[in-house]
Amino acid sequence: MRTLLCVPIIHTSADLGSLAPEVHRRGLENFGEDTWRDHLETIDGFWDALSAYFDSIPVSGAKIFQDGMIADGELGLKIVQEVEKAGSKNHRLISRLLQKGAILMRTEDFALVKKERDHLLKIIQAKTTVRKFLALIVYKLSKKRLLRQRDASIAQRIDQALGEGETGILFIGAYHNIMPRLARDIRIQEIRDVRKIREYQSLLSSYPKHQKRFAGLSRYLISKVGEGA
Repeated sequence: MRTLLCVPIIHTSADLGSLAPEVHRRGLENFGEDTWRDHLETIDGFWDALSAYFDSIPVSGAKIFQDGMIADGELGLKIVQEVEKAGSKNHRLISRLLQKGAILMRTEDFALVKKERDHLLKIIQAKTTVRKFLALIVYKLSKKRLLRQRDASIAQRIDQALGEGETGILFIGAYHNIMPRLARDIRIQEIRDVRKIREYQSLLSSYPKHQKRFAGLSRYLISKVGEGA
């Protein structure tokens, strides 16, 4: 039996590289300073709770799969270190897991990751409103297909890399849909409820109308792993 700990995640700005300033600007513009600040504090708490959980379990020999990770070995380690230096709590956690004996794995196909990033860069770098709108339309038309292709590629990679009796840890954006694609002999342990994470993200844009539910989901995100909302 193979085991995979699935960790649905919410990326921080530090994970996004050159895309981060635009994401931050749009967050302030769309949600307002107070809501955006509270959201960032919630995400920090979310990663703190995950870090506390992984500090409490043995991880030596576990294989680490991270969405967006296009390399392993020395190059993969360099990517982790560089993104960690930029302030990523996700990659800081991975670095700690590696220090405890976990093994970093190449998780994604470079061409697919680059294709999606190129779409996002075209939106951000567009010089006019019309070009930005057209780039956004092109991205929306291809987004679901690209996500399905990435999910299929990630699932295949996990199947190839995870051996009998081994444990893997998958850090994956909440809007991916990996689990139905995984091999049937892989036992899945979901560390956080992906439905609640998706609901939190969807309610962020309409926070004033759903304050009670949003607050409950925020408490869930920062709670000790294993506790309910």
